[in-house]
Amino acid sequence: MMRLMLSVAFAFTLSVAVAQDGPAGIAVVQAPEAGLGICNASDMESGLDCARMECIEQSGLTENECVVDLWCQPALWSADIFMQHTEGPHWHQVICGWQDREHLEAAVALRCDSDYLIECSAVRIWDPEGN
Repeated sequence: MMRLMLSVAFAFTLSVAVAQDGPAGIAVVQAPEAGLGICNASDMESGLDCARMECIEQSGLTENECVVDLWCQPALWSADIFMQHTEGPHWHQVICGWQDREHLEAAVALRCDSDYLIECSAVRIWDPEGN
């Protein structure tokens, strides 16, 4: 029992250390139909600030129109999926936190398996290092 408690305490200490050093996270800010900002960062605040600025630059809209869509840490394998509805509107959905590319691609395929989408594909994929 003592060994189990020590193992749990060690795992908790390790997870806190990882969270502070911060594996790369991914931040997404979006103005639908107008702009998208995506940044990798070690902390949520700087990631969202970066993504918000990218969205503002791309869309020409204000900070209030570029809204937070996602923060994911650790990002691990991530993808930016472009989706377009049969009636015309389009958007991006970012999925993250997948352990390997194979499972990420399966998740993309599952999201794209819909009768109401005329276009759907991963337009960008990032590995756990953010490349």
